[in-house]
Amino acid sequence: MKVLVSDNLGEAGVELFRDEEGIEVDVRTGLSPEELQIIIGGYDALVIRSATKVTADLLDAAPRLKVVGRAGIGLDTVDIPEATKHGVVVMNTPGGNVITTAEHAIAMMLSLSRNIPRGTSSLKNGRWDKKLLQGREIYNKVLGVIGFGNIGSIVADRARGLKMRVIVHDPNVTEEQIRKAGIEPVSLDELYKRSDYITVHVPKMKTTDGLLNRDAFARMKDGVMVINCARGGIVDEAALFEAIDSGKVAGAALDVFETEPPGECRLFDLDRLICTPHLGASTKEAQTNVAIQVADQIIQYLKDGTVINAVNAPSVTGELLKRLGPYLILADRMGSLQAQLAKGPIHSVEITYSGDFGDLDLSPITTAILKGMLAHAVTDDVNFVNAGLLAKDRGIKLSEAQTAEADHFVNLITTRVEASNSTAAVSGTIYGKSDPRIVKINNFGLELIPEGHLALIYNLDKPGAIGSIGTILGKHNINIARMQVGQDEDGVSNIMFLRTDTPIPENVVTELCELPMVSTVTPLEF
Repeated sequence: MKVLVSDNLGEAGVELFRDEEGIEVDVRTGLSPEELQIIIGGYDALVIRSATKVTADLLDAAPRLKVVGRAGIGLDTVDIPEATKHGVVVMNTPGGNVITTAEHAIAMMLSLSRNIPRGTSSLKNGRWDKKLLQGREIYNKVLGVIGFGNIGSIVADRARGLKMRVIVHDPNVTEEQIRKAGIEPVSLDELYKRSDYITVHVPKMKTTDGLLNRDAFARMKDGVMVINCARGGIVDEAALFEAIDSGKVAGAALDVFETEPPGECRLFDLDRLICTPHLGASTKEAQTNVAIQVADQIIQYLKDGTVINAVNAPSVTGELLKRLGPYLILADRMGSLQAQLAKGPIHSVEITYSGDFGDLDLSPITTAILKGMLAHAVTDDVNFVNAGLLAKDRGIKLSEAQTAEADHFVNLITTRVEASNSTAAVSGTIYGKSDPRIVKINNFGLELIPEGHLALIYNLDKPGAIGSIGTILGKHNINIARMQVGQDEDGVSNIMFLRTDTPIPENVVTELCELPMVSTVTPLEF
């Protein structure tokens, strides 16, 4: 079996491959997408870091490919749904570099506070700018941490050790869990108002893209300092430039950028910006850890089908994985739907397995539900290994039950999720041998294919309601590919599911909600 290493990998990992009988490894870094596409067909496994992009075109050219392993956490360069369709397992190495990244954020904050980069530069250029480079203490200052996952929680802990006052905002973690860690939970608006420093530790996703924008900077305390060692694009770079240039933001430290490498960037003209080329995970210890971890995981998968740290498959033997496959896809989509329906942090998840599941081990299906649900909060930080632990850490209570009756279905999976401001029940099953379907949402029966761009609309059951919705979508050139309509249990409202060829933009959602017969519009993405 052949393994291709297409990005720089710690030598310890390469040596593991070389020492393994029956495995041949090639290290070919710096390939263009076209060059990689030409040769990928001869390999069973691909090892990447952040440079290689695993696209649909690449996967189409890789009939032998069984597994993609990322030496690190981030998988934003991998088309995971497409890999799943091709039967390619996608693995990462969570935990291998969380301490390293957290330490880098603290180092950036200290360097920014004491003007260390500017002091080094001026001294090397023969100047003694002692009076120009007066810094500030971090003692007793307020650090606002956005995101309380693996990295954010470590940053908060380290900052407390430096005698800072730490406040945290994370809409996906209950206030109780944050308080258990000895940290004060706050709203995002309060964090902006109170923080002397703000550090970002959330994944890049639809809800966090451009999170720190002009409006956010306007709500912050004058003289705040901003640190981003998470993902480029979470901080709006144009807005940050304006905020620093105006003096609203006293300084910023960036390890990540909207485009990497960033090339020409106006921010680089500002003295009050310090930056590093995505070094958050770049320590000798971290790179050795993730190299060994990814090599070991891929070897085990190629040799005996054992799955470890996969984001699109559970940690099980190869034989069981074949039998569970359709249910895992269904479970993941059901979890994703529940996360998108939830209003506020999720408190509990009840899962009921009804009908004939034979002798299947249902625990991986439960994990798939949690993974799909949590992926909307932590994206690439969640996989089949840590989903249960992450749910527990967020204070989510899990219960499971199994019954023999499944109404009109051979088998049925039902999830009931309670969030701070909502409760939803979702049921799903498999049609034929492998087609996932959502067949019930609360008391509304349907046959929903959980893929693509969808919208859930509640509207009054009156003539003209559906027509007015279609008119607005048509005006914005949004084509309706599929529509399902049914009456809600109250007898007054309709529930409508639309599948559209393109996502419905926010401004169009707002316009739909302004229609007199429309109550709510919830865009859904799978």
